[in-house]
Order: sequence, then structure tokens, then C-alpha cells
Amino acid sequence: MKHLWLTVVLDITESLRARWFLLYTVVFGGIMILLFVFGLTESRIMGFTGLTRLLLTYIQLCMAILPIFVLMSTVRSVAGDREAGVFEYLLSLPVSLPAWYWGKVIGRFIVIFLPVFLAMVAAVGWALWREVGIPWELFFLYTGLLIALAWCFLGIGMFISSITRSIDTAQGSAFFIWLFLLLFLDLILLGLMVKEQFTPESLVLIALINPLQTFRTGAMLLFDPQLIMLGPTAYVILDLFGHMGYLIWSFVYPLLLGTVCAGSGYILFRRGDLL
Repeated sequence: MKHLWLTVVLDITESLRARWFLLYTVVFGGIMILLFVFGLTESRIMGFTGLTRLLLTYIQLCMAILPIFVLMSTVRSVAGDREAGVFEYLLSLPVSLPAWYWGKVIGRFIVIFLPVFLAMVAAVGWALWREVGIPWELFFLYTGLLIALAWCFLGIGMFISSITRSIDTAQGSAFFIWLFLLLFLDLILLGLMVKEQFTPESLVLIALINPLQTFRTGAMLLFDPQLIMLGPTAYVILDLFGHMGYLIWSFVYPLLLGTVCAGSGYILFRRGDLL
């Protein structure tokens, strides 16, 4: 455990010195500042007022920005050390492979999630100062969804980083996966499946394999329990899962997918090192 936390601290220290972390922090901090400037905490749109409207907008922006930031920064972890020529030196230190690998995973997760969470905390502080109502239940549920989303793409990024030999290949693969998931999100690939006359249930299940779609639908379910915005698709989702069942799915599935990807990356990383 000592070696694990030493690796965590080392990865956090390296990330704090990196330029991508500065840009990452500025982006999410800037988003929250812009939302304050535009007065979303005081607006009333479609029945949503105060901090609810701000969190709703922020969570949608996070869905668009967070995955690609996580992927592009995480794929450099193992592949970057290997390409820089310090990979063998780091592994020669008296630190076990599990402690080194999972220390980098935990450290990178802390660095990735902290700016996102602090931006939400800043929104709560602003609401308290302006004496605006705070939907605490929604705040914690959104925080949980963001944890699941960040962990999911962190695991995918670590898997890519473990199987690639260069930063360029890792970043190219990460961008391709992100683009592929966006195609599912925008219903381009699903449109082809509809053309081939897939059943509605199979179409919905295929769509929900996409962690971006799972996150998006889960975020919608928190402010629209009937999923009216999804149209007839909502009946299929609610019939298959139910309201509480789908909320559990939107939390558990991304966490499980990220863990499986990170674990698979570790297995491949360990085997490759031993060979």
C-alpha cells in the first residue's frame, strides 16, 4: 500500500506540472464562470430554476468535453513513459507492477475528477452566497454520474495506453473510439440498424452499451422521469429497466466497464512486461 500511494502522489505531481492539466482546469472553471455570467442560477426555463438549471447545463457540457479530455490525457500514461525511454527505469525501481499500474490509475482519476467536482462545489458556494435553493439530491446524483463517466473513460484510456507503443498511436486510437461512440450517440449507426429492421428492444440495448448514451439518458432521467424528450424510445427503456433500475444501470455499467478495461489493460501490460 505504501508503494501504491507513493505512485499515486508521483502521478498527481507529474500531472499538476503538465500543460494539459492547466488547460483542463481552465476549461471546466471557465465553463462554470460563463454559466454564472449568463445568470443561469437566476433564470427560469421550462420550470427549472436556480442551481438546477446550472447543473443541468453543466452536466450536458461535461458529457461533450470530459470523455475526450480523459482519453487524450490518460493514453499518455504508459505509452508516454515507454516512448520517452523511462519505462524500463521506472519498472526497475523497488515498486511492484500492481502498485505502479494501479497507482497511476488512481492518481490520474483524482487529477481528472478534481477540477470537475471543484467547479460544482463553486456553483454550490455561489448559490449559498446568493441564497438560491440548492437541490442537494440532484447535486450528489450528478456527482455520482460524473464519477462513473470519468472512471469509465479512464479505464478505456489505460487499456489503450497499455497495448500501444507510441503516443501518436494511442491518441489516434483514443480519438477513433470517441468518434465511434459519438456516431452511436448521434444515432447515425443506429439509423443503419433501423434500416435493417432491428427490433426496438435490440436497438435500445445496443444504444445503451454506449457509455455516452447511458450517461446522457441517466442525466435526462434525473430531471425528466418520464423521458419525454426521447419520445417512444422512453417506453422501451422504462419497460425494460424501470425508473430505479435504469438509474442503477447508469451508475453501475460505466463503473464496471471502466474497471474491466483497466483490469484488462493491466493483464496485457503485465504479460507484455514479463515477455
